[in-house]
Amino acid sequence: MSDTIKYIDPRFYDLTQPNARLEQLYTGALWCEGPVYIADADILLWSDIPNDRILRWTPTGDVGVFRQPSRHANGHTRDRQGRLVSCEHGARQVTRTEADGRITVLVDRYDGGRLNSPNDVVVASDDSIWFTDPPYGILSDYEGHKAESEQESCHVFRLDPDRGELRVMADDFVRPNGLAFSPDERVLYISDTARSHDPNGHHHIRAFDVEGGRLSNSRVFAIIEPGVPDGFRLDTDGNLWTSAADGVHCYAPDGTLLGRIHVPEPVSNLTFGGARRNRLFITASSSLYAIYVAQTGAQYP
Repeated sequence: MSDTIKYIDPRFYDLTQPNARLEQLYTGALWCEGPVYIADADILLWSDIPNDRILRWTPTGDVGVFRQPSRHANGHTRDRQGRLVSCEHGARQVTRTEADGRITVLVDRYDGGRLNSPNDVVVASDDSIWFTDPPYGILSDYEGHKAESEQESCHVFRLDPDRGELRVMADDFVRPNGLAFSPDERVLYISDTARSHDPNGHHHIRAFDVEGGRLSNSRVFAIIEPGVPDGFRLDTDGNLWTSAADGVHCYAPDGTLLGRIHVPEPVSNLTFGGARRNRLFITASSSLYAIYVAQTGAQYP
């Protein structure tokens, strides 16, 4: 049995492949983030934020530059039409890459001021775009451009791309970061990674009920130790797989920690991919890793 996998709850045996090997697919980046699997092209895209580029991995093992400069892109997803939606630290905006390669700016301001630095993003089945807006891209010139915040707080936003309406969905986070819906979209999970700049700061994931495009019933779903829950995804059974300093932690829908997949570098984010969406792609500091699991990722375009 692989030493890579740590079983804490018996349920984790059914979610993993005990003989699976953690593979390092690439190394040489400064800070990897925002993996997104493009199923119709069978490629993986991810950000190398300080190097201002988006990288592309193919199943043949080839790695190349997809876009540079990327305006210090961080998180990515795809909308329901298969278009790439990206959060850009450097330009402090959320963009969409059209089918012909053109880049459309979806939003860059709120209430008269520039956004902080959009971080991670998901698209709901009604085409609404949800994203977090912490200040990581304006704290220094490493992941963006040092600047003063023009917002009163670090918000979680919902954008209606058809009407251009931008609404604050949560305003009580210190450092909102990763976010993902449950498979039925009745629950939205959002992390607070304030510990990144405050040893006593939050390092947890909160859960919200979603109804009528609004959030309610906020509660702490999981406290991550060690590290912070930078980015995460859910599988089709509603289990949540999150980043941590020592690898990937998996939580059941009831909040029970089921087990861990150890990774030799601090993990920033992850996504499910491959032909059966049972391959977990993991961005961790300078590298991209992958491991097969016994679960299917919740369907994202």
